[in-house]
Amino acid sequence: MAQVPHFINGARTVGVANATHPVYRPATGEITAEVILGGASDASAAIDAAEQAFPVWSQTNPQRRARVLAKWVELIDQHKDELAQTLSSEHGKTIADAYGDIQRGVEVVEFAVGAPQLLKGEFTSDASQGVDVHSLRQPLGVVVGITPFNFPAMIPLWKAGIALAAGNTFVLKPSERDPSVPVRLAELALEAGLPEGALNVVQGGKTVVDALIEDPRVQAVAFVGSTPIAQSIYAHATTLGKRAQCFGGAKNHLIIMPDADIDLAADALVGAAFGSAGERCMAISVAVPVGQDTADRLVAALQQRMEELSMGASDDPDADYSALVTAEAKTRVENYIQSGVDEGAELLVDGRGATVAGHENGFYVGATLFDRVTGDMRIYREEIFGPVLSVIRAETFEEAVRLPSEHEFGNGVSIFTRDGQAARDFATQVDVGMVGINVPIPVPIAYYSFGGWKASGFGDLNQYGTDGLKFYTKVKTVTTRWPSSTTSQLSFVMPEGS
Repeated sequence: MAQVPHFINGARTVGVANATHPVYRPATGEITAEVILGGASDASAAIDAAEQAFPVWSQTNPQRRARVLAKWVELIDQHKDELAQTLSSEHGKTIADAYGDIQRGVEVVEFAVGAPQLLKGEFTSDASQGVDVHSLRQPLGVVVGITPFNFPAMIPLWKAGIALAAGNTFVLKPSERDPSVPVRLAELALEAGLPEGALNVVQGGKTVVDALIEDPRVQAVAFVGSTPIAQSIYAHATTLGKRAQCFGGAKNHLIIMPDADIDLAADALVGAAFGSAGERCMAISVAVPVGQDTADRLVAALQQRMEELSMGASDDPDADYSALVTAEAKTRVENYIQSGVDEGAELLVDGRGATVAGHENGFYVGATLFDRVTGDMRIYREEIFGPVLSVIRAETFEEAVRLPSEHEFGNGVSIFTRDGQAARDFATQVDVGMVGINVPIPVPIAYYSFGGWKASGFGDLNQYGTDGLKFYTKVKTVTTRWPSSTTSQLSFVMPEGS
């Protein structure tokens, strides 16, 4: 059985192997490898390596750091076929979707190549007589990223790319469900010229996470996962005086106005709800048509398209989506579907019991559609993280805005309309962090920033973009005077600014 190890101080290592965890191929249900689950000593070893690498990397000038990142991008591109195959095999998303996972991560590293311009401080000459003031933006030190299974390339690249560009060294704790791609990315970073120990990968569970958070040498913690864990890690890290940005769950709505192009909206919804089998934090899981006629037309269009969807193995080039990541995920999603039935939602398309010929043991759930969902149902209130789309009908624009605004989660939301005023009002009024207008999955491009509100995000700064650089740096302000003589006078009052 192949083993997926840690990557510490520039080398693969098994460390102290306390236990292992099976790595599945979701499309077939087969165990293809086992990942080494480390312990506190492995976390400490990774921090040791990062601490030792910090003086070298942080004192490398920003332009040279940028060249290393640019070379990393080049190497990732050269190995993208290998990476996509591995990612697809372990996660279960299609090969085409795996390429997108890698590309969206690379785009943030490409942004990070331009970090030297954004790391500049400020300078004021003659702030007072003979006094100059300037600021320095400096790296924090050793920082930690804890990333989820659903984007095993993109989110590690988001976090490590920005942190490294700022001069920090990085310890990554990826998901044990699909652990191979993060190790390979770290190897490619080393090949690109990153010093040994500047980027480390530690496999493991809660023991490793706690050890990383609690080590006093770790200056910041970044997390993406479920809301309960995000909130817990944020509280744990900040109580210890560390910076933290922790992103949690989502319940993303798409509002369809009466004037919207129904075919365009239905196409967008099918892709956004069922792509990657719904295992995306930005997946659309709630459709909100405004008006009964809009709802009837939308539901008919969705049913028609869902009949044409192709579910298949992750390496099937004709598959629109593939399996869920584990058998437990399949069971959880099917239980939610039953919950919707029990609570009175109208189940129009039932994805339970779906199989793929030749892959009967795979973790498949077919695309599922509920109509006439209400706000008190579990399938509306809770994150399902599977290929389940709920239609909740709104009578007015105001009601449609209120639904996502009052929901516990505030990650992403979209509106489809031809009315510019309605779109503008929606974008300014809705209480959600990322908004799409005729765009179903409003993931910002790399030089903006990604972040949800309410129970979807904990912390003051978003991921990547300039917010990412602010999170991974601290500002030092220097006030300077060069006296013209050796004479001095005692003063017992605060100096004035001018």
